Amino acid sequence: MTGDKSDKKSKENPMREIRLSKVVLNIGLKESGEKVEKAVKLLNIITNKKPTKTYATRKARTFKIRKGLPIGAKVTLRDDDAKKVLVTLLKAKDNTLKERNFDNNGNFSFGIHEYLEIPGIKYDPYIGMMGLNVTVGLERRGFRIKRRKLRKAKVSKNHKITKEEAIDFARKELGINI
Repeated sequence: MTGDKSDKKSKENPMREIRLSKVVLNIGLKESGEKVEKAVKLLNIITNKKPTKTYATRKARTFKIRKGLPIGAKVTLRDDDAKKVLVTLLKAKDNTLKERNFDNNGNFSFGIHEYLEIPGIKYDPYIGMMGLNVTVGLERRGFRIKRRKLRKAKVSKNHKITKEEAIDFARKELGINI
C-alpha cells in the first residue's frame, strides 16, 4: 500500500522523482608508490576520466604510511557517464545486490573483487590484480539546499530517500535483482 502511495506522489509531483546523482569509484591501498599509479591507470581505463589520488590524513606505522602520502585513487562520475559506467559495473555483479548494500539515506555501494569481472576490460600485466569499490548516490530535486553556499538548509524528513525507495529505484531503473 505504501509503495502505491509513493508511486502516485512521484507521478503527481516531479520533486518526488528519484534520480542518479553520482557514482564514485574508489581503490584504496595500504601503501603508496607504484601501486597508486596502477590504480590511477585502472580507473582511467574503466571510466575514460582523470582520477584523483587520495592522501593519508594520519600516520600508520604498521603500514609504513605517513601523513600526506598517496594511498589510493578515486573518480566521481555524474549524469550520462555515471549511468553508462554503472550499468557496466552492475553486469560484473550479475545485476544482483543484497539488501544490506543499501543504506538508510538512499545510497548503495558494492565491491568488485577483480577488475577482470567487468565486461570489456582485459587483463593488463602492468596493473596486475586489483579490485575496487563503487558507491552510488541517489537524490531528488531540491537536495541542493544542503550543499549550496548561501542559506544552507536541511532536507526535510518527508523529502529524504528511504531504503525501500532506493531499492525500488534500483529495481525499476537499473534492473537490479535484490
